[in-house]
Amino acid sequence: MCFKKFILLLFVLPLAAAAQDTALIKKQAERFAKATFTGDYNTIIDYTYPKLVELSGGRVEMQKLIAERIANLKKQGVVGFDGSVELPGPIYKAGSQLHCLLPENIILKTRYGRYMSRSYLLAISEDKGKIWTFMDVGNIPPKVLRKLLPDYNIELLIPAPVKPEFLPN
Repeated sequence: MCFKKFILLLFVLPLAAAAQDTALIKKQAERFAKATFTGDYNTIIDYTYPKLVELSGGRVEMQKLIAERIANLKKQGVVGFDGSVELPGPIYKAGSQLHCLLPENIILKTRYGRYMSRSYLLAISEDKGKIWTFMDVGNIPPKVLRKLLPDYNIELLIPAPVKPEFLPN
């Protein structure tokens, strides 16, 4: 009987640990997404993959880039932002990092209706899954991805971008 319990523990504990990991990834991704939709620049940058912040010119420059992007969207008639993050996919080892992909639904609200698009957040951990940072990889060129993540695991496939869908009011 003890042998059966031991075997059961060998199979159940890794599954429970993986469930905790994905719950943590989703929780941190939701904070990142909420900050994005509410314009909380500090939280966005805190949860952005550090090499992407560095490539953007640092925190101050990244904040300017985000503010400019939001201002441009508002000039085009966007009056609000919303969205959601779905459950993370499998976790992949990539050199000394862990990577995981999360589908993200982004809704741009206009006075005529909403545009819903699907994108993907790449979750990256450099401390074995305790803290995760993110970057939207829905339209990232492979060359830029390789520059940011030289050890990227090619088994983690990023789906092709999907054309936004218009949803009338």
